[in-house]
Amino acid sequence: MSRRQEILLKTKAVPQLPASIQKALGLLQDENTDMGELSEVIQYDPGLTVNILRIANSSYFGAVRTIGSLREAIIRLGANRIFQLVIAVGVAPYSRQAIRGYGLEPGELLENSVAVALSSELLAKELGIDPPPHTFTSGLLVNIGKIVLGTFLEEDAGPILALAEEKAIPFHEAEREVLGIDHAEVGAALLEHWKLPEAIVTVVRHRLSPESYEGVDLALDLVHCGDMIAKASGQGAGIDGTHYLPSVAVTARLGINPNTVHAVLFALPSHVAELRDIFMRSQ
Repeated sequence: MSRRQEILLKTKAVPQLPASIQKALGLLQDENTDMGELSEVIQYDPGLTVNILRIANSSYFGAVRTIGSLREAIIRLGANRIFQLVIAVGVAPYSRQAIRGYGLEPGELLENSVAVALSSELLAKELGIDPPPHTFTSGLLVNIGKIVLGTFLEEDAGPILALAEEKAIPFHEAEREVLGIDHAEVGAALLEHWKLPEAIVTVVRHRLSPESYEGVDLALDLVHCGDMIAKASGQGAGIDGTHYLPSVAVTARLGINPNTVHAVLFALPSHVAELRDIFMRSQ
Protein backbone atom coordinates (compact mmCIF):
# COMPACT_ATOMS: atom_id res chain seq x y z
CA MET A 1 0.00 0.00 0.00
CA SER A 2 1.36 3.42 -0.94
CA ARG A 3 1.73 6.19 1.65
CA ARG A 4 -1.03 8.10 -0.11
CA GLN A 5 -3.44 5.15 0.11
CA GLU A 6 -2.53 4.64 3.77
CA ILE A 7 -3.28 8.28 4.57
CA LEU A 8 -6.63 8.23 2.76
CA LEU A 9 -7.59 5.02 4.54
CA LYS A 10 -6.75 6.46 7.95
CA THR A 11 -8.67 9.64 7.13
CA LYS A 12 -11.85 7.55 7.10
CA ALA A 13 -11.08 6.49 10.69
CA VAL A 14 -11.29 10.07 11.99
CA PRO A 15 -14.37 10.34 14.25
CA GLN A 16 -17.54 11.81 12.79
CA LEU A 17 -18.84 15.16 13.99
CA PRO A 18 -21.06 14.95 17.11
CA ALA A 19 -24.53 13.52 16.52
CA SER A 20 -26.28 16.81 17.30
CA ILE A 21 -24.11 18.61 14.75
CA GLN A 22 -24.79 15.94 12.11
CA LYS A 23 -28.54 16.06 12.66
CA ALA A 24 -28.65 19.87 12.50
CA LEU A 25 -26.57 19.91 9.31
CA GLY A 26 -28.83 17.30 7.76
CA LEU A 27 -31.87 19.46 8.42
CA LEU A 28 -30.12 22.59 7.17
CA GLN A 29 -29.31 20.90 3.86
CA ASP A 30 -33.00 20.10 3.32
CA GLU A 31 -34.72 23.14 1.84
CA ASN A 32 -38.07 21.89 3.15
CA THR A 33 -36.94 21.80 6.77
CA ASP A 34 -39.14 23.63 9.25
CA MET A 35 -37.08 26.13 11.25
CA GLY A 36 -39.02 25.24 14.38
CA GLU A 37 -37.85 21.64 14.03
CA LEU A 38 -34.27 22.85 13.56
CA SER A 39 -34.52 24.98 16.68
CA GLU A 40 -35.70 21.99 18.71
CA VAL A 41 -32.84 19.79 17.48
CA ILE A 42 -30.19 22.40 18.36
CA GLN A 43 -31.73 23.14 21.75
CA TYR A 44 -31.24 19.51 22.78
CA ASP A 45 -27.52 20.35 22.82
CA PRO A 46 -27.09 23.19 25.35
CA GLY A 47 -23.45 23.73 24.41
CA LEU A 48 -24.29 24.14 20.74
CA THR A 49 -27.11 26.55 21.59
CA VAL A 50 -24.89 28.73 23.80
CA ASN A 51 -22.13 28.86 21.21
CA ILE A 52 -24.46 29.78 18.36
CA LEU A 53 -25.90 32.61 20.46
CA ARG A 54 -22.41 33.86 21.31
CA ILE A 55 -21.44 33.98 17.65
CA ALA A 56 -24.79 35.43 16.57
CA ASN A 57 -24.20 38.31 18.99
CA SER A 58 -20.71 39.08 17.67
CA SER A 59 -20.10 42.36 15.87
CA TYR A 60 -19.02 40.59 12.67
CA PHE A 61 -22.39 38.91 12.25
CA GLY A 62 -24.04 42.28 12.57
CA ALA A 63 -26.08 42.02 15.75
CA VAL A 64 -27.56 45.49 16.30
CA ARG A 65 -29.18 44.33 19.53
CA THR A 66 -28.72 41.26 21.70
CA ILE A 67 -30.23 38.08 20.30
CA GLY A 68 -31.67 36.30 23.30
CA SER A 69 -33.05 33.04 21.91
CA LEU A 70 -32.06 30.39 19.42
CA ARG A 71 -35.29 30.83 17.48
CA GLU A 72 -34.59 34.55 17.11
CA ALA A 73 -31.02 33.79 15.98
CA ILE A 74 -32.34 31.43 13.30
CA ILE A 75 -34.89 33.97 12.09
CA ARG A 76 -32.48 36.93 12.16
CA LEU A 77 -29.45 35.19 10.65
CA GLY A 78 -31.15 32.75 8.28
CA ALA A 79 -30.45 29.12 7.49
CA ASN A 80 -27.19 29.77 5.63
CA ARG A 81 -25.52 31.60 8.52
CA ILE A 82 -26.80 29.04 11.01
CA PHE A 83 -25.32 26.30 8.80
CA GLN A 84 -21.97 28.11 8.97
CA LEU A 85 -22.16 28.49 12.73
CA VAL A 86 -23.11 24.84 13.33
CA ILE A 87 -20.08 23.69 11.30
CA ALA A 88 -17.85 26.21 13.05
CA VAL A 89 -18.90 24.96 16.48
CA GLY A 90 -18.51 21.32 15.40
CA VAL A 91 -15.00 21.77 14.01
CA ALA A 92 -13.65 24.18 16.65
CA PRO A 93 -12.58 21.46 19.15
CA TYR A 94 -10.34 19.92 16.45
CA SER A 95 -8.93 23.26 15.28
CA ARG A 96 -8.01 24.64 18.70
CA GLN A 97 -5.70 21.71 19.52
CA ALA A 98 -1.95 21.90 18.98
CA ILE A 99 -1.03 20.51 15.55
CA ARG A 100 2.34 19.03 16.40
CA GLY A 101 3.53 18.06 12.95
CA TYR A 102 2.94 21.57 11.56
CA GLY A 103 4.38 23.52 14.48
CA LEU A 104 1.04 25.00 15.51
CA GLU A 105 0.45 25.81 19.16
CA PRO A 106 -3.03 25.37 20.72
CA GLY A 107 -5.46 27.78 19.10
CA GLU A 108 -3.21 28.80 16.21
CA LEU A 109 -4.90 26.66 13.56
CA LEU A 110 -8.27 27.93 14.77
CA GLU A 111 -7.02 31.51 14.50
CA ASN A 112 -5.79 30.90 10.96
CA SER A 113 -9.02 29.16 9.95
CA VAL A 114 -11.10 32.08 11.22
CA ALA A 115 -8.75 34.51 9.44
CA VAL A 116 -9.21 32.69 6.12
CA ALA A 117 -13.01 32.61 6.46
CA LEU A 118 -13.18 36.29 7.37
CA SER A 119 -10.65 37.38 4.72
CA SER A 120 -12.65 35.62 2.02
CA GLU A 121 -15.87 37.44 2.91
CA LEU A 122 -14.19 40.78 3.62
CA LEU A 123 -12.46 40.54 0.25
CA ALA A 124 -15.80 40.01 -1.47
CA LYS A 125 -17.16 43.07 0.33
CA GLU A 126 -14.21 45.22 -0.78
CA LEU A 127 -14.68 44.05 -4.36
CA GLY A 128 -18.44 44.68 -4.31
CA ILE A 129 -19.16 40.97 -4.87
CA ASP A 130 -21.88 38.88 -3.24
CA PRO A 131 -19.96 35.83 -1.98
CA PRO A 132 -21.56 32.41 -2.56
CA PRO A 133 -23.29 31.14 0.61
CA HIS A 134 -20.61 28.52 1.34
CA THR A 135 -17.64 30.91 1.12
CA PHE A 136 -17.23 31.50 4.87
CA THR A 137 -17.63 27.81 5.74
CA SER A 138 -15.17 26.73 3.05
CA GLY A 139 -12.60 29.21 4.30
CA LEU A 140 -13.04 27.95 7.84
CA LEU A 141 -12.27 24.39 6.72
CA VAL A 142 -9.39 24.82 4.27
CA ASN A 143 -6.66 23.67 6.65
CA ILE A 144 -8.52 20.80 8.28
CA GLY A 145 -6.26 18.34 6.46
CA LYS A 146 -3.43 19.52 8.70
CA ILE A 147 -5.34 18.15 11.67
CA VAL A 148 -5.41 14.71 10.06
CA LEU A 149 -1.77 14.73 9.00
CA GLY A 150 -0.26 16.56 11.97
CA THR A 151 -2.32 15.15 14.84
CA PHE A 152 -4.08 11.91 13.93
CA LEU A 153 -1.21 10.63 11.75
CA GLU A 154 1.56 12.61 13.49
CA GLU A 155 3.34 13.43 10.26
CA ASP A 156 6.42 15.62 10.71
CA ALA A 157 6.28 18.54 8.29
CA GLY A 158 9.95 19.41 8.89
CA PRO A 159 11.31 17.30 6.00
CA ILE A 160 8.52 18.67 3.76
CA LEU A 161 9.55 22.24 4.58
CA ALA A 162 13.21 21.39 3.95
CA LEU A 163 12.33 19.99 0.51
CA ALA A 164 10.21 23.05 -0.32
CA GLU A 165 13.13 25.34 0.54
CA GLU A 166 15.71 23.18 -1.23
CA LYS A 167 13.73 23.03 -4.48
CA ALA A 168 12.11 26.47 -4.12
CA ILE A 169 8.64 24.98 -4.61
CA PRO A 170 5.33 25.67 -2.80
CA PHE A 171 4.82 23.71 0.40
CA HIS A 172 1.89 21.66 -0.91
CA GLU A 173 3.95 20.47 -3.87
CA ALA A 174 6.63 19.28 -1.43
CA GLU A 175 3.89 17.52 0.57
CA ARG A 176 2.90 15.59 -2.55
CA GLU A 177 6.50 14.60 -3.24
CA VAL A 178 7.04 13.32 0.31
CA LEU A 179 3.60 11.89 1.15
CA GLY A 180 1.98 11.39 -2.26
CA ILE A 181 -0.79 13.78 -1.19
CA ASP A 182 -1.17 17.30 0.19
CA HIS A 183 -3.16 18.56 3.17
CA ALA A 184 -5.79 20.14 0.90
CA GLU A 185 -6.70 16.79 -0.64
CA VAL A 186 -6.64 15.11 2.77
CA GLY A 187 -9.01 17.78 4.07
CA ALA A 188 -11.36 17.25 1.13
CA ALA A 189 -11.36 13.49 1.79
CA LEU A 190 -12.25 14.11 5.45
CA LEU A 191 -15.13 16.43 4.53
CA GLU A 192 -16.47 13.82 2.10
CA HIS A 193 -16.25 11.30 4.96
CA TRP A 194 -18.29 13.73 7.07
CA LYS A 195 -20.79 14.10 4.16
CA LEU A 196 -20.49 17.86 3.87
CA PRO A 197 -21.75 19.54 0.67
CA GLU A 198 -19.73 18.97 -2.49
CA ALA A 199 -19.43 22.73 -3.08
CA ILE A 200 -17.42 23.06 0.15
CA VAL A 201 -15.34 19.96 -0.62
CA THR A 202 -14.45 21.44 -4.02
CA VAL A 203 -13.11 24.67 -2.51
CA VAL A 204 -11.06 22.82 0.11
CA ARG A 205 -9.62 20.42 -2.49
CA HIS A 206 -8.55 23.09 -5.01
CA ARG A 207 -7.87 26.18 -2.92
CA LEU A 208 -4.05 25.90 -3.09
CA SER A 209 -4.04 25.34 -6.86
CA PRO A 210 -7.28 26.79 -8.27
CA GLU A 211 -6.05 26.21 -11.83
CA SER A 212 -6.57 22.49 -11.20
CA TYR A 213 -10.34 23.12 -11.10
CA GLU A 214 -12.04 22.98 -14.49
CA GLY A 215 -14.05 26.13 -14.91
CA VAL A 216 -14.52 29.14 -12.63
CA ASP A 217 -15.79 28.90 -9.04
CA LEU A 218 -16.25 32.26 -7.32
CA ALA A 219 -16.10 30.80 -3.80
CA LEU A 220 -12.86 29.00 -4.72
CA ASP A 221 -11.37 32.24 -6.09
CA LEU A 222 -12.34 34.22 -2.98
CA VAL A 223 -11.08 31.57 -0.56
CA HIS A 224 -7.82 31.12 -2.47
CA CYS A 225 -7.09 34.85 -2.23
CA GLY A 226 -8.53 35.11 1.28
CA ASP A 227 -6.15 32.35 2.33
CA MET A 228 -3.18 34.24 0.90
CA ILE A 229 -4.25 37.43 2.71
CA ALA A 230 -4.64 35.51 5.98
CA LYS A 231 -1.13 34.08 5.51
CA ALA A 232 0.21 37.59 4.87
CA SER A 233 -1.38 38.72 8.14
CA GLY A 234 0.68 36.09 9.98
CA GLN A 235 -2.27 34.99 12.09
CA GLY A 236 -1.99 31.31 12.99
CA ALA A 237 0.82 30.61 10.53
CA GLY A 238 2.52 27.25 11.03
CA ILE A 239 5.96 26.22 9.86
CA ASP A 240 4.74 26.30 6.26
CA GLY A 241 4.03 30.01 6.73
CA THR A 242 4.11 31.86 3.45
CA HIS A 243 5.57 29.01 1.37
CA TYR A 244 2.72 29.34 -1.12
CA LEU A 245 2.12 31.34 -4.29
CA PRO A 246 -1.07 33.26 -5.18
CA SER A 247 -2.65 32.47 -8.52
CA VAL A 248 -1.99 35.27 -10.99
CA ALA A 249 -5.06 34.23 -12.99
CA VAL A 250 -7.39 34.35 -9.98
CA THR A 251 -5.98 37.66 -8.73
CA ALA A 252 -6.55 39.20 -12.17
CA ARG A 253 -9.99 37.65 -12.52
CA LEU A 254 -11.15 39.22 -9.25
CA GLY A 255 -9.45 42.54 -9.97
CA ILE A 256 -7.47 42.57 -6.72
CA ASN A 257 -4.96 45.38 -6.18
CA PRO A 258 -2.74 46.41 -3.23
CA ASN A 259 -5.39 48.78 -1.88
CA THR A 260 -7.90 45.93 -1.73
CA VAL A 261 -5.48 43.75 0.20
CA HIS A 262 -4.58 46.55 2.62
CA ALA A 263 -8.26 47.24 3.33
CA VAL A 264 -8.88 43.58 4.22
CA LEU A 265 -5.72 43.40 6.34
CA PHE A 266 -6.83 46.51 8.22
CA ALA A 267 -10.31 45.16 9.00
CA LEU A 268 -9.18 41.61 9.81
CA PRO A 269 -7.50 41.60 13.28
CA SER A 270 -10.40 42.77 15.45
CA HIS A 271 -12.88 40.35 13.86
CA VAL A 272 -10.42 37.44 14.10
CA ALA A 273 -9.79 38.15 17.78
CA GLU A 274 -13.51 38.28 18.58
CA LEU A 275 -14.49 35.05 16.79
CA ARG A 276 -11.34 33.19 17.88
CA ASP A 277 -12.13 33.93 21.52
CA ILE A 278 -15.70 32.69 21.08
CA PHE A 279 -14.57 29.45 19.41
CA MET A 280 -11.87 28.89 22.04
CA ARG A 281 -14.61 28.92 24.69
CA SER A 282 -16.93 26.65 22.72
CA GLN A 283 -17.82 23.37 24.38
